[in-house]
Amino acid sequence: MTTARIDEQTQTLIISGTGARPASAWLVGPRARVAARITGGGKTWKATLPLQTSRWGGAALPLPAGAYRLTVEGVDVDVDGVEIEPTLLPGLRIEVHGPDAVIAAPIAPIYETPEGQRTLEQRYASQIGAGENAVFFESFYGQTAGCNPRAIDRVLAERAPAVTRYWSVTDLSVEVPPGATPVVEGGPDWWRARAESRILVVNDWLRRRFVRKPGQIVLQTWHGTPLKRLALHRPGFDPRRMAAVIKESRRWDVLLAQNPYAARILKKAYAFVGKPIWVEGYPRNDVLVNADPAPVREALGIGADERVILYAPTWRDDRSEMVDFVDPQLLAEQTDSVVLVRGHSRTIQPGRDHTGARVIDVTGYPETARLLLIADVLVTDYSSVMFDFSVTGRPMFFLVPDLQHYRGELRGFYFDLAERAPGPLVHSQDELVRAIDEPEVPEAYRERYAAWRAQFNRRDDGQAADRVVSRILDQGWLTA
Repeated sequence: MTTARIDEQTQTLIISGTGARPASAWLVGPRARVAARITGGGKTWKATLPLQTSRWGGAALPLPAGAYRLTVEGVDVDVDGVEIEPTLLPGLRIEVHGPDAVIAAPIAPIYETPEGQRTLEQRYASQIGAGENAVFFESFYGQTAGCNPRAIDRVLAERAPAVTRYWSVTDLSVEVPPGATPVVEGGPDWWRARAESRILVVNDWLRRRFVRKPGQIVLQTWHGTPLKRLALHRPGFDPRRMAAVIKESRRWDVLLAQNPYAARILKKAYAFVGKPIWVEGYPRNDVLVNADPAPVREALGIGADERVILYAPTWRDDRSEMVDFVDPQLLAEQTDSVVLVRGHSRTIQPGRDHTGARVIDVTGYPETARLLLIADVLVTDYSSVMFDFSVTGRPMFFLVPDLQHYRGELRGFYFDLAERAPGPLVHSQDELVRAIDEPEVPEAYRERYAAWRAQFNRRDDGQAADRVVSRILDQGWLTA
């Protein structure tokens, strides 16, 4: 017989049984897994599974929301009878049905009903708002706390410590910067912080209902210099998409661009006219100039002398999960490297972590720039990460087996990648491995690389976040 219970004080899931002691027990989800501490044996045993885990060497945080599987090995254990009704803990909500567990954000169920959300939205809409000396940050719809907003947060915390910093998160597994306050999307605190903050700093579209409060400012940092066509420039005529783009861009007061090229593209793609565009370089890239890679390597368990290959493809409009053009473990073996796998933010929820010897899935890692900092080689495709990694001057390779389909049918490009790429375009993993091991490749692309950096990285000098924060404070939008 097997039983289960939640210990709310220790925030653990406890499975108890009779008979032989299991060899191991796990709670396994798409983006996290925890091992049980097993005690007892002989007549009875107990497996204690933490509902928190430390990832990337950081503090222990609640498990990410998602579907989990309970596995108990080494003994024939009947877990079908395990049942736990939804339990709301300070950090998460969990329910268990047999071997299946579902973890959700710690929001009271009443607020997830249509009536509950409507009540919160109406309360938000009626607030005068913008009354708190605070900033509301959001990165990639709250799935991470990174990108340009995190870099701005870092400098703002130093220069204006009196400012309250709220971070929108999908759940409390998302690590926020020190001193910041996480607010879970859709909960009462989230709606209140969004209404009362004087500035919203976001890197993607604003979701849910948005009502600008008097004096409230929206700083749109965006999340990359574009190669692929965006917004109004996407293939096909879609009146609803066009209307949504115009509605969205009218919410923004200031747009941040990495370089003049990006400023021109974003202005046209989003019909962002009559409002300022700040061309200041990308704050997220400051760490590529200023930071020490050693702590990042250490946190990820990578030796100082090991070669690191970062595989970071963009998402595809015709599939929900990350592309499977690379076998990460085979690539690690073929190149004698540690392979970091970084899926796009849009593949976090539908995808699962890759596993394997010398393979680390870093899709959920907070800051892409710190992964670029430790990467000796970048393998990408059409992702804007190419415009960031070039700050380092290190080799990059473009694995593009679907080039014709992506360019001709899915998105289209603003320029011919094959003519200007600062590294070789390859079409298979074998071709990629040969290119990586070819010592003459960097020299062959030296002139292209220099021209690329001159166009796209002139303002990526390690001071972008400081310039952005100076402009915010000079405008008087916040009290330092």
